[in-house]
Amino acid sequence: MRRRDFLRVAGGAALTGPTISLAEPVKRVRQIGVLTSFGEGDKSGQSWLVAFRQKLLELGWVLARDYNVEYRFTAGDTNRMRTYAGELAALKPDVILVAGTGVVGTARSLLTSLPVVFVQVTDPVGTGFVGSLAHPGGNMTGFTSFEYSMGGKWLELLKEVQPAVSQVSVIENPDNANHIGYLSSIEDAASAMHVRVISAGVRDPTEIDGAFKKIVGEGIGIIVPPDPFTLSLRGAIVALASRYRIPSVYAFRPFVVDGGLMCYGVDNDEMYRGAASYVSRILRGEKPADLPVQASNKFVLTINMRAAQAIALAVPQTLLARADEVIE
Repeated sequence: MRRRDFLRVAGGAALTGPTISLAEPVKRVRQIGVLTSFGEGDKSGQSWLVAFRQKLLELGWVLARDYNVEYRFTAGDTNRMRTYAGELAALKPDVILVAGTGVVGTARSLLTSLPVVFVQVTDPVGTGFVGSLAHPGGNMTGFTSFEYSMGGKWLELLKEVQPAVSQVSVIENPDNANHIGYLSSIEDAASAMHVRVISAGVRDPTEIDGAFKKIVGEGIGIIVPPDPFTLSLRGAIVALASRYRIPSVYAFRPFVVDGGLMCYGVDNDEMYRGAASYVSRILRGEKPADLPVQASNKFVLTINMRAAQAIALAVPQTLLARADEVIE
């Protein structure tokens, strides 16, 4: 720049106030998309997003100054998953956080040109989301929540809290690609425990009441594997389990917070914080293909004593001693 041009620029700056140094490029505000499996009014889901944003702040990302977020809440609705994934793809954010196996499976064909970090996903290799855990190899990476073998653990807990259980109903969404894996795991464990397993498939909210009416009887227990659809209907599921006095175990803590008996699952706050660290790394230039998929290593047992009292169930002291959280 010639000297007179520099003086003209400098003089203009003095009149108009401070400006960004010519040696420093203008900082672009990044765009993050979030496609969730839960509804916008879901307090537990919102707490996970708080954990996500808090971790971003700890990593130096200030909301509105460094990044903005575009949210889409599906409440387990497959049509919304497709529609909202298309909307986010059209916005072309720098990275998208996608929550839930069903959401990733439904949305991934619409998000192939964008970096994706997923959470709450089961078997991402088997479902074809990534090439391998160590080397995802595509536009997706993230955090897995469960292995299918968890089905056996849920059954063990159910038998421990109520040894009289001789038949277990698995309330599941048949449209979830993972339901067969969980059901098989529960059946394998049940054969050694002499427990009969039946599948109670629910695809529509109107089917829940009928599913419970079919499974009422002596020695009945309920297992609800992870699924965004059943999570969105947890109020009805928990209420029916209480009405029919059926001991139950769930994959997600929100069921127990809302009155369910017991859950054993991952620490979702911790998972969302991990996702924030991956989002940060991608925003700073790393690629999903180079970030290994991580498995959750922190699991939490939560027991709701009010729910136990409502169905006249005495929770063994040995089980209470192992619980990470007891809701009184």
